[in-house]
Amino acid sequence: MKLGITGIFGSGKTEVANMFARCGYKVVSVDKVGHKLLDKKEIKKKIIREFGDVLTKNKVDRRKLKDIVFYDSKKLKKLNKIIHPYLIKEVKKLIKGKAVVDAALLIELGLHKHLDKVIVVKINKNNAVKRILKKKKYTKKEIENIIKSQLTQNKKLRYADFIINNNKSLDNTKKQVIDINKSL
Repeated sequence: MKLGITGIFGSGKTEVANMFARCGYKVVSVDKVGHKLLDKKEIKKKIIREFGDVLTKNKVDRRKLKDIVFYDSKKLKKLNKIIHPYLIKEVKKLIKGKAVVDAALLIELGLHKHLDKVIVVKINKNNAVKRILKKKKYTKKEIENIIKSQLTQNKKLRYADFIINNNKSLDNTKKQVIDINKSL
């Protein structure tokens, strides 16, 4: 069984994916795969050609890159055009057996077509923003820009085989995961 977990930025996708891991699923984090791809020589070259020197110690500095692309939707589209083909290819290789794909851009990347079921983690946008701000990694403006760059929650819900409401307690979310896992 291959599952996809998606939702808006800050919805709790990764937490839900980790709950499925405790049910025996291998987690494929599209974010982690993307971060590793930034070290590939050919991708690094394309990024430098497009965005200038964004290296620190010969590695793509994700903070520098984020500062460029999350304030300019055209630049974000250019970055996605560079990385997404590699990302799709790599993730498709990793989704074997009992796996769960954790991806904000699951639908946008077309990865849902390679999975058995799609789970959308639903959350009130204000709750998502509060959750992300607590981590102190992003400004409110960056969060809004990231959310704007993704499919809306309502559009993601159209692809859902299952919906997890993540506006309540962690225990409530765990119960929903257990119920979904039992139904598969």
